[in-house]
Order: sequence, then structure tokens, then C-alpha cells
Amino acid sequence: MNLISSRPTKRTEGGEKRKTVLFVCVENAGRSQMAEGFFRKYASRGYFTASAGTRPSGELNPLAVQVMKEVDIDISKQRPKIITEDMIRKATVRVNMGCMDKQSCPTTLFIHKLLEWDIEDPKGKPIDKVREIRDEIEQKVRQLAADLVKSRPKIKL
Repeated sequence: MNLISSRPTKRTEGGEKRKTVLFVCVENAGRSQMAEGFFRKYASRGYFTASAGTRPSGELNPLAVQVMKEVDIDISKQRPKIITEDMIRKATVRVNMGCMDKQSCPTTLFIHKLLEWDIEDPKGKPIDKVREIRDEIEQKVRQLAADLVKSRPKIKL
């Protein structure tokens, strides 16, 4: 099964199951959406990505969409989604983008090991700060993608 629906799990050309990286934040409108966009660009074959929030907003942060377009990644069609127990269970790697509201999170999120990135929320920030946040996210996603390829995974989960 994949993360979002009850369809069968997608498989790579070699027939193995695709591994999923889940990026989580509160509103799923900025940080986690940017991370999902970058992971789609940098991930190796066999990896799928999703993002979700504990209290998703009604729309993406327009500055997040704008700064991602500046680096030729279009996240404008992505939508904020609520995190589900199923998404958490099925994820191979779970990344907490920062400032997680533990009281509104599914309890299984904290049973599983998380990568804690502690990235500042771009909400309400000027565009130059949103660009800095984007660049930090890109650096972390590139490193995660490289670690997943090198050591499957070298990162501590």
C-alpha cells in the first residue's frame, strides 16, 4: 500500500517496494512542502516522499511556493494534508521539520524514531528569511538523499 491511499504499494523497475520519506510539520504549508519538493528532485530511484501536518492549513504559504519556483521546483499543485497513523506506520524515514505540537500528533509518530531538523517556520517571515529557510531545507534534504543511497541508511533512525 502507498501512504496516501489503499492502492497497492508502488514498486521500482526491479520489483522491490519503494521506500517512503515522510516530512512532518504543523500546518504542512511551508517547510514540509519545500522538503517534499526537494526530495522529489534529489531522491534516488526507489524512494517516494510525502508530507503532512498535525493541523494543516487551507493553502500553501505563497512565499514558500515563490521561493521554490526560484530554484525551478514547482510545489504549487501540492496541498496541505493531515498526518495519519497509516502514513506514519508506512514511512521508512520520518522527519520532524520543527516545532511539532506533540499534543495534536498521532501517538505513533513518537513511538517511531524521528529525524529532528528543528527548522524555523517560514510563516509570516519576509521573503529573504524564507529563502534562507529554503536553502537550509535543501541542504538537509540533499544530505538525507545522499545518506539513504550510501548506507541505506547511514542516518540514525
